[in-house]
Amino acid sequence: MKTLKVIDFFCSGGGMSLGMQKAGLKIVAGIDNDISCKETYETNIKGAKFLHKDIFGLKPEELEGLFPNIKRNDNNLVLIGCTPCQYWSNIRTDKSKSKSTKNLLVEFQRFVEYFNPGYVIVENVPGIYKNMTKSKLSNFIKKLEEKNFAVNANIHNVSEYGVPQSRKRFTLIASRLTDKIVLPKKVKKIPVLKNVIGVRNGFPKVNAGHRDKSKFMHTVAGLSELNLRRIQQVKKNGGTRFDFSSDKDLQLNCFKGKDKSFTDTYGRMSWEKISPTITTKFFNVTSGKFVHPEEDRAISLREGASIQTFPKSFIFKTSSISTTARIIGNAVPPKYAKAIGKSLYLIHESN
Repeated sequence: MKTLKVIDFFCSGGGMSLGMQKAGLKIVAGIDNDISCKETYETNIKGAKFLHKDIFGLKPEELEGLFPNIKRNDNNLVLIGCTPCQYWSNIRTDKSKSKSTKNLLVEFQRFVEYFNPGYVIVENVPGIYKNMTKSKLSNFIKKLEEKNFAVNANIHNVSEYGVPQSRKRFTLIASRLTDKIVLPKKVKKIPVLKNVIGVRNGFPKVNAGHRDKSKFMHTVAGLSELNLRRIQQVKKNGGTRFDFSSDKDLQLNCFKGKDKSFTDTYGRMSWEKISPTITTKFFNVTSGKFVHPEEDRAISLREGASIQTFPKSFIFKTSSISTTARIIGNAVPPKYAKAIGKSLYLIHESN
């Protein structure tokens, strides 16, 4: 059986590519318009080429010319489109900045229709599925079915596939080679935070503002004196900002009388539970429940990466905390991607 070949659109730093590679697929190329991802991607996804292109200006014929081993109607070709998802995210943020990316699925569809691959994968936030018409997903699925693709499209929580965080994702798996789609296999036991971070897992205790100049990158964002005092009052292993709400010197004015708003802010993670969704701002204690279960700091870059299931050997070639966190937070968890890759092989072997 020939090896399945992958073109990973919107690849970022390579979470999906890494998982697929670990499942045995050959990653031909990753495509992204963010040049800051290039060095990280090519350092870790061995044998793959990072193509710095904006999909709006990229033509299928151009892609075909760049990679001679990528042909039309190739049963062994897998096209993956994990389009940037901020516009369809449920997170309450200003959508004006991400408006230009809301219909990237339509651009990805051009390549699917041109190459007619054996397999198509789409991974995104649940919002793209809940707004099928506006997001153009319904038309995308219709076009696949017109080309005789079998399609399975649903929302999954990646925790059920060995990722120690609550992260609901929309996943579409399609094949034109069979009418039966094999879904990723769920794990028997979901890992929790004590299984992946902490001293016993190779993460020495550090303070807020610690800078790790090694490849391990156990780097932690700094804290103002006031914010440090706040989280020192938050109970270990699962405490919340309500632990300091009665202290007039520590309570924030924006929370006074609004106890039901942004309840995760300044919250501590719990050893016995999975993590909340790792976002691109996980290094900031004001952005969610990202305070270490017992240390008075936000989780480090490497801890966030480990919760996303990047191996400790994965090297982030970046220039700032925010850039690294963006790559980590935007990534498809490699362990989930590996599960999808294994399901592709099960489908492939049945034909």
